[in-house]
Amino acid sequence: MGAISLRNVVKHYGTGAKANPVIHGVSAEIADGEFIVIVGPSGCGKSTLLRMVAGLEEITSGDIAISGKVVNHTEPSERDIAMVFQNYALYPHMSVYDNMAYGLKIAGQPKAEIETRVQKAAKILELGALLQRKPRELSGGQRQRVAMGRAIVREPQVFLFDEPLSNLDAKLRAQTRLEIQKLHAELGVTSLFVTHDQVEAMTLAQRMIVMNAGRMEQIGTPEEVYARPATTFVASFIGSPPMNLLKGEGEAGGFKVGDALLPLPTAVPCTGALILGVRPEHAFVQAGGWPLQVELVEMLGAERLVHGKLGGAGFTLRIDSTDAAPKVGETVGLAVAPEHVHWFDPTTQQRVSA
Repeated sequence: MGAISLRNVVKHYGTGAKANPVIHGVSAEIADGEFIVIVGPSGCGKSTLLRMVAGLEEITSGDIAISGKVVNHTEPSERDIAMVFQNYALYPHMSVYDNMAYGLKIAGQPKAEIETRVQKAAKILELGALLQRKPRELSGGQRQRVAMGRAIVREPQVFLFDEPLSNLDAKLRAQTRLEIQKLHAELGVTSLFVTHDQVEAMTLAQRMIVMNAGRMEQIGTPEEVYARPATTFVASFIGSPPMNLLKGEGEAGGFKVGDALLPLPTAVPCTGALILGVRPEHAFVQAGGWPLQVELVEMLGAERLVHGKLGGAGFTLRIDSTDAAPKVGETVGLAVAPEHVHWFDPTTQQRVSA
């Protein structure tokens, strides 16, 4: 139950010459009980993809299957899914209890069953003391928990979350992420969670789908996506600060960036045009290494970010705040362990194996 299959899913708005393609052949297999996060910048098609799974948007071609059944033409109410929206979508004149129970009442569930389900969801989400309040009497975080409770009582095969934390402040987002993780651990229901926030994606996902301009750039665990980004987009989108991407030329003696020839811990995968990727936390200061001319040092509490130029290209280094900070205008040497060197093709932007 609850497995989702996306098979070359395409979405166009409009038809013929005026058709506007927004989803370009997305394919993925999502196992029953898996928590998948769809992440990407605004306008990349992540919410459109989620709405197609929900049945709120028609697909142009391809297939979407839930529990082995193709649901391309199945009404949303018949897909056995529950959706949690960004804006909560609560009825303002109803109590918390009635908001959570409303869908079950419409479905004709017996009163005793409704009571059991609502009380169970309220206990999971710690809403027991709030059941008689109206939404206007609740905080943003409490309203979002009510919206999740309304989804839980449905006991669906699939939960769909459409940027549910976007309206919360940073502290509440962190708390609600923890609640969602606990919820999934307890219920084990297949979940699709859409966000533009890479921190949410990395902390919540069992696997993540990285979207860009309507295409799936990569699918994998957070560890896989972080450690081996498939494209330059993924490399720059996942990670904060983003990965340093240096355009240059691979040579027998190293990698040429501008007027600097950088010695490498391993040979370049090929000679000619390449992009070298290094995460800010994976470079370290070493005398005689790559010459970084320091332009700015930012103090961020437990760490410092050192910004500078490397062969004329921008480069960011992350160091521990207990380490001696280099001075602006100074040139420091950098080195990188071989396992933290990434290569990309400048034409296709795809990862190149070393």
